[in-house]
Amino acid sequence: MNDTNGNNAEIENAEAVAVALAEWWHASARDLPWRFGRATPWGVLVSEVMSQQTQMSRVLPYWNDWMERWPDAAALAGAAKSDVITAWGRLGYPRRALRLQECARVVASDYGNELPRTYDKLLALPGIGDYTASAVMSFAFGERIAVVDTNIRRVLSRVFLGVESLGGAASPAERALARQVLPQDGVSKCRRFDRSSVVWNQSVMELGAIVCAAKSPLCEACPVSSLCVFLRDGRPGLGERRTRPRQRFQGTDRQVRGLVLNALRNLPEGEIAVDRKSLERLWNDHIQLDRCIASLDEDGLIEILPNAAVRLPV
Repeated sequence: MNDTNGNNAEIENAEAVAVALAEWWHASARDLPWRFGRATPWGVLVSEVMSQQTQMSRVLPYWNDWMERWPDAAALAGAAKSDVITAWGRLGYPRRALRLQECARVVASDYGNELPRTYDKLLALPGIGDYTASAVMSFAFGERIAVVDTNIRRVLSRVFLGVESLGGAASPAERALARQVLPQDGVSKCRRFDRSSVVWNQSVMELGAIVCAAKSPLCEACPVSSLCVFLRDGRPGLGERRTRPRQRFQGTDRQVRGLVLNALRNLPEGEIAVDRKSLERLWNDHIQLDRCIASLDEDGLIEILPNAAVRLPV
């Protein structure tokens, strides 16, 4: 990679960083059920879809219940939409649940209920983007591929370049850096760790999630603090490079949509719909309420009945 910041010399530390992170990973990684080869490739994919924009602590109980109920793509493909939306609970962005079911139907019908093992075929599945396809290739199939998410970008930018990641979409330079520092599997000092590139992707992501946080990094607990250019240079611009402010939730359409879905999920046994008067009691601004009901209907998350009541899709 042509480094415009003049930090090519720092990239030479990549092997030392990889070894330190691998040691830390094997000693300190959170014991999540989809890690360490204990989940099927489908289970890994489900964990990645659930984890998008959602804290891992919230994902764990939902993943366990989901995989017990629908352990493979075929099981999810045949489920009722209402059950899928209800099981998604409060994970947020419930459209992901229906896209996951669409993905399951393709996997079950076109691939014999087994996830395809190439990046391009994974990317072609409904709801699967670059990050998820790369993560499945690495974490489920052990392939050497750079996985790039917000946490990984932040860690790599700080450790090797000494600057904050800009946020937003990954830049070509950030992707090039991720590819450049990705370890060769079974090479040099990393050879004592199986699939060095997989451990690297997992450990860098984990570091960004629990140590190298955006605003309050725990540098004193970081296994690569002695190799980090960002720390060496005094942590310049710490937390100040976000491209957009954190989105508020109160009063937004997201909140209203969530209220409608929660009312449907929590209906007493035997009831299947929420009537118009009950909907209007959920939110005083009925213009906003109607807009959100329409958007939920458009997304396939609810059905609007002739009497203006709503229900989960069947």
